[in-house]
Amino acid sequence: MDNPVASRESRLLAPYAMHSHASRGREHRDEADPWRSPYQRDRDRIVHSRAFRRLQYKTQVFTNEEGDHFRTRLTHTIEVSQLARSAALRLGLNEDLVEAISLVHDVGHPPFGHRGEDLLKELMVDHGGYEHNRQGLRIVEDLETRYPEFPGLNLTYEVRESIIKHSAHYDRSLVPMRFHPEESPLLEAQLVDEIDSIVYDCHDIDDGLRSGIISLPALQDVTLWRGAWSEAVEASPREAPEKLLIDRALRRLMDAMLTDVLEQTTAHLRAHAIDSVAAVRAHPRQQVEVSPSLRLAKESLESWLFANLYRDWRINRVFHKARKMLADLFHFYCENPDSLPTAFNLRASGAGLHRAVADYISGMTDRFAIDEHRTLFQA
Repeated sequence: MDNPVASRESRLLAPYAMHSHASRGREHRDEADPWRSPYQRDRDRIVHSRAFRRLQYKTQVFTNEEGDHFRTRLTHTIEVSQLARSAALRLGLNEDLVEAISLVHDVGHPPFGHRGEDLLKELMVDHGGYEHNRQGLRIVEDLETRYPEFPGLNLTYEVRESIIKHSAHYDRSLVPMRFHPEESPLLEAQLVDEIDSIVYDCHDIDDGLRSGIISLPALQDVTLWRGAWSEAVEASPREAPEKLLIDRALRRLMDAMLTDVLEQTTAHLRAHAIDSVAAVRAHPRQQVEVSPSLRLAKESLESWLFANLYRDWRINRVFHKARKMLADLFHFYCENPDSLPTAFNLRASGAGLHRAVADYISGMTDRFAIDEHRTLFQA
């Protein structure tokens, strides 16, 4: 192995990790970089893309207008990347691939979070549908234009596959045949999916407490939080401020869930005799996951957050307003395609008008959508 990247991966990565020299390659011919692995190049292309930068102004739970300290899609993505890289190191997985997958996993989300996606699904139901993983793939393969030789970012097969197979229960019917829907995702992709869930559980608690929508006394009803809070209080000075205790409890909670997923994954790999990437792809079961007991506790936490945070009246009223804005914009551009930016107007002749409009709207940030709606309907 003369290639320094391949030599390093051979020394450090587990046999079931995805080695970059074994990549299925890129869709368009591209000269290799002498200093960076294929997955490092993917990471750099993602970070320099417009779709990635727009995540800064896309909603996670709270819109940009509601405060400067709440998570956005971008800060969420960075938190996932940081924790997933740490977990990959401990499992012997390809950290560069994990980082690239982490950074790209949410680029297909429209403005205003899941409520925005739900609306686009409704509006596109008779026009091919809308789903953020499919949209993420469209972005990196077609909508981003950075190179004169080819459309998209020309990412490796493995990163693009991870986008369309994101989620432990991904819909195989949505996976194009070129990504082999019968194959299970790589361990690196499975890891990002599980870390994504852990991260948003923890930071949604944090943001919910900061907003005042949920309270510490109410959170004591949640088993996972109650244990983390008790440990944080016991490990802290009696006069410790409440905010610092919250921070410590969140770290305890995240560490506990991360340790659980690492231990459960290690047990699965051993029990299922997973000793190669081929074995990962061939095995029908998810290898990277939390233990059954933690899964039940996480589901209880997430149900509590759904009822007490995501569907709180203060959140609902913002998103009902946002859905109306997006619906107004969608119908306006469908009725007045000559008002679409030139690139999307031209795209309509090939992809169809409704798809071109959905592409345009899904790429908007919360702020841009609000400004565009004000320009068109409130002038």
